[in-house]
Amino acid sequence: MDRLLKLHEVEEITALSRSTIYEWMRKGKFPQPLVLSTRSVRWRASAVAEWMDRLPGRSA
Repeated sequence: MDRLLKLHEVEEITALSRSTIYEWMRKGKFPQPLVLSTRSVRWRASAVAEWMDRLPGRSA
């Protein structure tokens, strides 16, 4: 089962700010979250890890 990450965890893992995460999501450059309710979203840990693996300069 995939772990679901809160925004602050995604910020820590990626070193991105909240505003950058949401801006990149709008531009299709960052994984979309799962919407749990109107005020609650979570990101799949695997989606964030895959995104990070595809970053330029990162070797798998």
